[in-house]
Amino acid sequence: MENKYTIGLDYGTNSVRAVLINVADGHQVSSSTYEYPSGVNGIILDEKEPLLARHNPRDYISGIEAVITSLLDKAGREYSILSDSVIGIGIDSTGSSPMPVDRTGCPLAFYERFKDEPNAYVWLWKDHSSIDEAQAITTLARKIRPSYLYKTGGNYSSEWFWSKILHCVHTTAEVSSSAWSWVEMCDWIPALLAGDTTPGKIKRGICSAGHKAMFHPDWDGWPDREFLSLLHPELARIGETLGRETFPIGEKAGHLCSDWADRLGLKTGIAVAVGGLDAHLGAVGAGIAPNILVRNIGTSACDMMISPLRSGLSDVAGLAGIIPNSILPGYYGLEAGQSAVGDIFKWYSSIISDKSSCSLNNSNSNMYEKLQTDASKIYPGVSGLLSLDWFNGNRTILMDQRLTGIVIGLTLHTSQAEIYRALIEGTAFGARTIVEHFEKSGFGIDRIINCGGIAYKSPLVMQIYADVLGRKMEVSESKETAALGSAISAAVAAGREAGGYSDFSSAIKAMTRVSGVSYSPDPEKTMIYNQLFSLFRNAHDSFGIKDNRLDMYALMKSLIYIKDEVSKSKKA
Repeated sequence: MENKYTIGLDYGTNSVRAVLINVADGHQVSSSTYEYPSGVNGIILDEKEPLLARHNPRDYISGIEAVITSLLDKAGREYSILSDSVIGIGIDSTGSSPMPVDRTGCPLAFYERFKDEPNAYVWLWKDHSSIDEAQAITTLARKIRPSYLYKTGGNYSSEWFWSKILHCVHTTAEVSSSAWSWVEMCDWIPALLAGDTTPGKIKRGICSAGHKAMFHPDWDGWPDREFLSLLHPELARIGETLGRETFPIGEKAGHLCSDWADRLGLKTGIAVAVGGLDAHLGAVGAGIAPNILVRNIGTSACDMMISPLRSGLSDVAGLAGIIPNSILPGYYGLEAGQSAVGDIFKWYSSIISDKSSCSLNNSNSNMYEKLQTDASKIYPGVSGLLSLDWFNGNRTILMDQRLTGIVIGLTLHTSQAEIYRALIEGTAFGARTIVEHFEKSGFGIDRIINCGGIAYKSPLVMQIYADVLGRKMEVSESKETAALGSAISAAVAAGREAGGYSDFSSAIKAMTRVSGVSYSPDPEKTMIYNQLFSLFRNAHDSFGIKDNRLDMYALMKSLIYIKDEVSKSKKA
């Protein structure tokens, strides 16, 4: 077993990353990254439509060959590892990131007549141009199919599958009528590697189908034809092309076809695992288990837990999914999250430095380093500021993309660093809201394991999270947990007979671990944050919940009171 390896492909927002993992112990032998060349930092944007965000599928394909050949070359040169020892490939991607395809599964973006049409490209997860369509889906479901919303937190999102297709129908008839089907990228890439992208033959994953496209066994699969027809007949037509089954990770999507084996230098016929969403595979790579909350923190944040299927869970409003087998086979997958975290810090750094490249992804940014340093010197409560983290809408628990960000308590003396720290604290308060919602819904949390870029790049953010939540923040050892999770899925798909694993329990135990870095709460700071969190919840409920009658009169004055009291105690 120690001589067997799997490859994990992680299709992110700006790049695709690949890792070569030792199946015996989860050791990362080599890695490679390919930055998408299209658009701005890989994202196709439109100045006239700020909510639009697309990917070029050609970048996905060129990325496969670039990253896999690179990491195999490195493994061969530095460790004398032969490509013949690779037993499987696993894939994850952002989501919902669907793409219109023809009857063979060829992307419409490859057609000459659609080469300049963004709606023919991949609709990236962070595309929010479908807000009206999401509301139409929510309204109809509440009227005739309320059960459809019970598993998705009570609202359908503009980030998800059907709202994006409906928006395409409403805005680009030529694209929608030319699309034989739509496919999530985490389903299309495995099919591509297996050599058959025919829509009806693709093994679509329950991970994306359940959390983003209303697939659930309670109603025998996808939303029914009547429901989709009432939204638009085109949606009903697309629904007929999706197949009736979905599959969990660890299943084989197929076997690596000879064409791709030759291009990559791998053996023909090795296992290609069913794909999943990046955050969910990140939870696998972080070592998710019952009573463990995994927080995948990057441009946005995804909070995940699992619960045994035998528990027979009730529906829970405010969670973006309670889906059987969606994260791990044999468990309900529970998802919540925030629509923006790192993106907020990137936005603020950019506007005050006038450099769009200033972000957590650019550790050499002088402005980022200065903000981190200056914000770390500010004691909780001293700024007198309070921020709501809705700069890209609220994913959970309110599930409302029309909510916007707020900073309360600004004065003529407020500094850049104070605002920056308040923005971090706002995301921490949002995270605490989610954690408390999990617990109030009956899900006990014994540990919180963090992964994603921010967990490794910003000790300041992680310490604030520990202080705000009043809990220890553990950090996964792997910095590529999504890719590692995909490699674990590939090891299970390959099976014991090929040198992999027969189940996820043994694979996760062998291949994951937490790092030696963790963050423990400071009790004194937690006490102050408890006061601020009470004010946060007041603002959260007042602005976010319809017909809420909470009195906001004392909020600003309370911030000033806390500021004065903390300042006095620090001087004393």
